[in-house]
Amino acid sequence: MKLRANLAIGGGLTLLSLFVGVFGPWLAHTHPIMDANLMNAELPPSGEFWFGTDQQGRDIFSRVMYGAQISLTVGIGSQLINTAIGTTLGVTAGYWGGWWDDFVNGLTNLMLAIPSLIFALAIMAILGPGLTSLMIALGLTNWSYTCRISRAQALAIKSQGYVQAARVLGYGDMRIMFTQILPNTLGPIIVIATLGMGGSILAEAALSFLGLGVRPPSPSWGSMLSDARETITTAPWLSLFPGLAIFLTVLGLNLLGDGLRDVLDPQSRSRR
Repeated sequence: MKLRANLAIGGGLTLLSLFVGVFGPWLAHTHPIMDANLMNAELPPSGEFWFGTDQQGRDIFSRVMYGAQISLTVGIGSQLINTAIGTTLGVTAGYWGGWWDDFVNGLTNLMLAIPSLIFALAIMAILGPGLTSLMIALGLTNWSYTCRISRAQALAIKSQGYVQAARVLGYGDMRIMFTQILPNTLGPIIVIATLGMGGSILAEAALSFLGLGVRPPSPSWGSMLSDARETITTAPWLSLFPGLAIFLTVLGLNLLGDGLRDVLDPQSRSRR
């Protein structure tokens, strides 16, 4: 029952977020940047402005719709980088072993010892703010968990009979890794990537809140929260709706990842 509930709720919230991210420009009432009117500044939610307006008179609903594109782009893009780096290092380290395994283990331990947000802040300080810089910074900081999972899977799989048979048939190392080992590690990697997307969206919001994310006046959820912090008592709707969007998106991804873990890992389900 809990498994079905996690998959249903998490999948529904994730699909809703993806729908808003794809069709946000068509759902928005107005342009999130150009349609500013100081005569409508800081209006509360109403029939005309469903989520109210900000300090420049821009529609909060439209900005939240457009902001979904930025957050999901950062989440998906950074996880693609994380997955590519972590899987490549983990599978090769687990399969080859030796000095390469020791090097990858040391590098992974070093990455785990450094807080990912601090590392991302350092990268953003070098690259500067922007969407591409944000995806690169987050993509280079959170691959260590994927690396450890894929390495453990490779260590367990490389001794299996079908891998030994592939060696006897003359398969090269690269062919064995990409045709025999990698496909059997995809389940845990998908779960890690799904859970990591939620973390990337939160990290994007934190960096944008600090002014190192997407450049204003782009409607990032984090930058919207940053702009609303001075009016949180007089105009709470400015922070309520972007914060709620972040909460529901991350909650959906976490529940979906938890449900996928139980589906793809029967041992985890039996332990529960």
